[in-house]
Amino acid sequence: MVLSAEDRKLVQATWCKVAPHLDDLGGEALSRLFLCYPQTKTYFPHFNLSADSKDVHQHGLKVAKALDGAIKHLDNIRGNLAYLSDLHAYNLRVDPVNFELLAKCFHVVLAIHLGKDYSPTVILAWDKFFHCVGDVLCEKYR
Repeated sequence: MVLSAEDRKLVQATWCKVAPHLDDLGGEALSRLFLCYPQTKTYFPHFNLSADSKDVHQHGLKVAKALDGAIKHLDNIRGNLAYLSDLHAYNLRVDPVNFELLAKCFHVVLAIHLGKDYSPTVILAWDKFFHCVGDVLCEKYR
């Protein structure tokens, strides 16, 4: 899936609005992931998975920073996230379905933070972005 110029503008503009909360976004999305899809907890046996835990917050920040990097390099998402593709496919062996589940949780978090600014057009742009990120992260599984 290709992001249009308008999609890119919408993703970048809305990300600028939530970027001041970067420290919280990923943790909120991961907390939702573990709550809504408890099977995903199996990849984090060494974490304290309670919603306010330091482990969830720190890993969530890593996820948010990876998305931030991808948004800053929309012309080269693949190159920007290649190391994560390798890590998740070869070392962590994460089921690729989990990337889609996390994207759904990020949609909810973005909707909470953006409110009325998370319009249907913005949602579609973000959905395309998450699809692109998921494609890159799943690439090494093929």
